[in-house]
Amino acid sequence: MTDSWPATRRVWSAACASALDACVEHAIAVSSGTAGLHLALLAHGVGSGDEVITTPFTFIASANAVLFTGATPVFVDVEPDTFCIDPALVEAAITTRTRAILPVHLYGHPAAMTELSAIARRHRLVLIEDACQAHGATVGGRKVGALGHTAVFSLYPTKNMTSAEGGFVTTDDAAIAGAIRSLRQHGESERYHHEELGYNYRMTDVAAAIGRAQLARVDAFNAARRRHAGVLSKGLAGLDGLTTPVERSGYAHVYHQYTLRIAEGREGLRSRLAARGIASGVYYPVPVHRQPVYARRGYDRQSFPVAERMAREVLSIPVHPALNDADLERIVRVVREEPEE
Repeated sequence: MTDSWPATRRVWSAACASALDACVEHAIAVSSGTAGLHLALLAHGVGSGDEVITTPFTFIASANAVLFTGATPVFVDVEPDTFCIDPALVEAAITTRTRAILPVHLYGHPAAMTELSAIARRHRLVLIEDACQAHGATVGGRKVGALGHTAVFSLYPTKNMTSAEGGFVTTDDAAIAGAIRSLRQHGESERYHHEELGYNYRMTDVAAAIGRAQLARVDAFNAARRRHAGVLSKGLAGLDGLTTPVERSGYAHVYHQYTLRIAEGREGLRSRLAARGIASGVYYPVPVHRQPVYARRGYDRQSFPVAERMAREVLSIPVHPALNDADLERIVRVVREEPEE
């Protein structure tokens, strides 16, 4: 069993690269999306004294990975329609210490990668995609994961595809790929020879087997999510105080979450859904800069009004592939406060 681990991971990594339309040369299996973010930043030389521009409206791991390296997260507010980092605000945040930009493709809608890529080129910055929620999403027909210098995907159980737990990192840069492979295995250059201080960030053999099977199904999963999102958006159109998700022209949203904006009464709607046995979630109720661990570092003195408003308004409702038409109709009726048949 032990001898099969590297071989299984190699097969899985090759399959990942192929699934990204052969747009990337390397896909490196890791133990989680968080581990992948940490490794990607380290491989690009991010460390103490550096700054990394990212979003305050995301799962905290996106920013924590920056802190893990000794660098400083610099937050930039988000766009209210896509929930992703606002490219119009990024350049003003760049300083002589800026090393990288880390956009998050939140909920399955890609960030504005065309604009962000241009900014990164102009300022000679590394562009690392946090694609942990966006397997298969596209910009201009190109899949996320192949739009920056490096990208990171999560394979957590709730993601559009899973390996029970795990992740992978994609890049075209052979040197970056080599650094990540070494750092995930205690800085190993060859078996039991360690050149750098590394980590135990390997994917397990079992996780790789699960992930490989899921990889063959992710396009079908995403197609179902997109269909379900269309049904929900049509059914919920025109409701006062409720905004359904957008999909910008030229982008393909894969709906890791189907996230509404509720101007008023979010908790009342959550209670109504729960009373009918319908799950919902708030992702995320506290922006990263307001989290205690960041407040203690002084980030709570900063203001990101769009992110803060989104934290008050967002509500995600079911969109997963296992839903059927009756489920979707029932969700719409409950949200609209119509009698159930």
